[in-house]
Amino acid sequence: MKVVSKIVVGSIVLFSFSCKQETKDSSSTISTDVINVPSTASGKPAIPGSAPLMVFNEEKHDFGRITQGEKVSYSFVFKNTGGSDLIISSAQGSCGCTVPTFPKGPVKPGQESKIDVVFNSENKSGVVEKTVTLVTNCNPSTRILTISSIINVPEE
Repeated sequence: MKVVSKIVVGSIVLFSFSCKQETKDSSSTISTDVINVPSTASGKPAIPGSAPLMVFNEEKHDFGRITQGEKVSYSFVFKNTGGSDLIISSAQGSCGCTVPTFPKGPVKPGQESKIDVVFNSENKSGVVEKTVTLVTNCNPSTRILTISSIINVPEE
């Protein structure tokens, strides 16, 4: 039994040393924003400057003061100012109270579209901020939209 304990302890020590990450200074890291997205929605290689580009009128919206239990909605309008079809593969709210709806088909170059977000304030109070994370074929591939509100609890 003593030999088994030594083997277990030795394995743990070796494992902890092998998994230790080296600390690197921030100048040696690469931002995900500079990673090249090499293909378009059609699957063909992207010609430099021809990739889709998602440009929003605004990426944050404040509903102001609302009453607990209200459902409010907002449309984030965007335009594909790039040179190829823009595809949104997913849109995920930060919680079940924030539900996005997005275009399921390609957004052509020069075309405008929107991300509709419905926020349900039931059981929420005070200052609230929620996000919607979009995954697209743009560079960078993720975008975050933010909604906020101050939720007043009605007096009984």
